[in-house]
Amino acid sequence: MCGRFTMAIDSEDVRTQLALGQMPLDWEPRYNIAPSQEIACVPFADARSVHWFRWGLVPFWAKDPAIGNGMINARAESVAEKPAFRNSFKNKRCLILADGFYEWRKAGKLSVPFYFSLRSGEAFAFAGLWDDWEPKGVNSEPGLPGLTTCTIITTEANSLVAEVHPRMPVILKGQAMWDWLSEPDGKRRLSLLKPFDPQLMQGWEVSRAVNNPAQDDASLIQPVSGGLFD
Repeated sequence: MCGRFTMAIDSEDVRTQLALGQMPLDWEPRYNIAPSQEIACVPFADARSVHWFRWGLVPFWAKDPAIGNGMINARAESVAEKPAFRNSFKNKRCLILADGFYEWRKAGKLSVPFYFSLRSGEAFAFAGLWDDWEPKGVNSEPGLPGLTTCTIITTEANSLVAEVHPRMPVILKGQAMWDWLSEPDGKRRLSLLKPFDPQLMQGWEVSRAVNNPAQDDASLIQPVSGGLFD
């Protein structure tokens, strides 16, 4: 799964690196992005503008938005058929902007965090899905606002990430980003949901301080002694 990630690159550099459109004015470096937070997404290939969506997909048909707490990831192998995701897979795909992500390796009773990024240090996109949700029915909580939410698609880990965890987020770069948003053929979209080239990635062990979502600074991505591998 992917439960934490980073997006710490300056907004103008991200815009240039990924050929994006309008960027949010309230952009700031983030080193410990967690579920239920607002994350940077690109839902449309034409404008390529970046919007804030809440992480944890709430399908349009859901009665309770709390369902989003269990929808932070969608498996590539079932995303086209699973009821929570299939409509978004057809009609509401997005790019989720990042420059790195964390995975945890089991070590006895402990889980040891590792950080992964591109060797180039550049930004990239996770393949994602999004949906709009509005409160429904006479028993809906008064004043409960509508939500725009999203989920990150995961696939089997490449050889680098597999040293830590069996799954990884789907990483897209270049034309694959825009193909994900605009490709009309479902089988071709599914073909994009594959492990990223491990030769283009790097990873290392980091401090367990990342386990606390209140911690959010550059120290979280620094390698611990002896924790580097690539």
